Amino acid sequence: MLFEHSDAPSAWTALRTELRRVLGDSAFDIWLGELTAGAWDGRVLSLVAPGSTASWIAGRYGPAIDRAARAALGRDARVLVNGRCVSRGPASDPSRDPIAETPPDSPFNPRYRFEQFIIGNGNRLAHAAALAVAEAPGDAYNPLFLHGPPGMGKTHLLHAIGNYVLAFGAGATVRYTTAETFTNDFLGALNSRSLDSFKSSYRDADVLLIDDVQFLASKARTEEEFFHTFNALHERNRQVVLTCDRLPRALVGLEQRLRERFEAGLVTDLQPPDRATRIAILRKRAHLDGVHLADPAVLHAIADRVTDNIRALEGALIRVVAFHSLTGRPIDRELTDEVLDAMYPRRGTRAPTIDDVQALVAEHFGLTVEQLTSASRAAKVAWPRQVAIHLARQTTAESLPTIGRAFGNRNHATVLHACNRVADRLRSDQHVVDLLGALSTRLADRLADRDS
Repeated sequence: MLFEHSDAPSAWTALRTELRRVLGDSAFDIWLGELTAGAWDGRVLSLVAPGSTASWIAGRYGPAIDRAARAALGRDARVLVNGRCVSRGPASDPSRDPIAETPPDSPFNPRYRFEQFIIGNGNRLAHAAALAVAEAPGDAYNPLFLHGPPGMGKTHLLHAIGNYVLAFGAGATVRYTTAETFTNDFLGALNSRSLDSFKSSYRDADVLLIDDVQFLASKARTEEEFFHTFNALHERNRQVVLTCDRLPRALVGLEQRLRERFEAGLVTDLQPPDRATRIAILRKRAHLDGVHLADPAVLHAIADRVTDNIRALEGALIRVVAFHSLTGRPIDRELTDEVLDAMYPRRGTRAPTIDDVQALVAEHFGLTVEQLTSASRAAKVAWPRQVAIHLARQTTAESLPTIGRAFGNRNHATVLHACNRVADRLRSDQHVVDLLGALSTRLADRLADRDS
């Protein structure tokens, strides 16, 4: 049964809304934002694309448009772009949803799909890149290197790529493994003299997904084999996607030639979700699990208390639900606070001051606060000062001029320059990411100890 839409603009509005939900605003605006509505006969929606982009859109985003049309306009709906049907392969059959029909022997978690991935400011680019790779393996961002701390959604995106390719890849083969499993398989093949079988199992894949690639470090023979596997796939335009807990250049135990290959494609990070994203993640998880909330504000309480990563966030919700199941108590603020107090004790409410930040950073770098705020431009002082300024801006409510005055009467532009320098290094240097994370944690712990 088709949904009721009286004309092409209203049908396109419904489809556009669904595409934004699935692809994210950024990917939609970049790749599909210039599409306009043509005609709608109640079953077929004709869209108009500028120039000669119709075939490219159909080839790269055809499955996503087709699937979104069936969700937004009805299971029999079809979409034409400049007269070309975007449906292809098994997805063109409106009587089935390929994503929902995950094969029983699939290595991919059926719940780890692009539709279930909550997009926020910290993962928007990673999501868009993963979707582009899934839709056009080997043509977009090869290799794709996703990095970030544990629990940020890297494995979710790997499984989403695998599920998508299995559903819409017209028979393309996908191989998912972890670096540890790759190592064990290789050693097993050496012992059983079955290297040819091992090589074909990895090198014949159209898409190879490798999780936790940092565990290849310092394993010389495995690194050598992976190097040749990577080259064999890349030379035949087969897609490689890797996840890691740090940037390629920070993999100091890995051979330089492998690090260079990892950096040859697109390297993008996944950062901790902001509050709005954390609430959206919890809401989606509660919906998927059929959790009845006596008070929806419990999601806000969890999001405010658990900020480290998505895995911990969902784990907190699961623990609250478990207590509800065992005790029969409603899932309200009282139960939630009781559970969270045991897992994540409340910290003090006093906000850090610039003085707190200066004392902590000076202590960490072996300086005095007087040196930190002095006019010295020596390297041993300049970088710590920039870190302190950045941390003060992130953790206090003070304005840039106020921060500048606290650091030796520096002007607004100097403070902004220091913040930008640190932000640039955060995007490219895992050691700086670790440093700022450790300083933020120590600052919070120090304040909590004082207020307890």
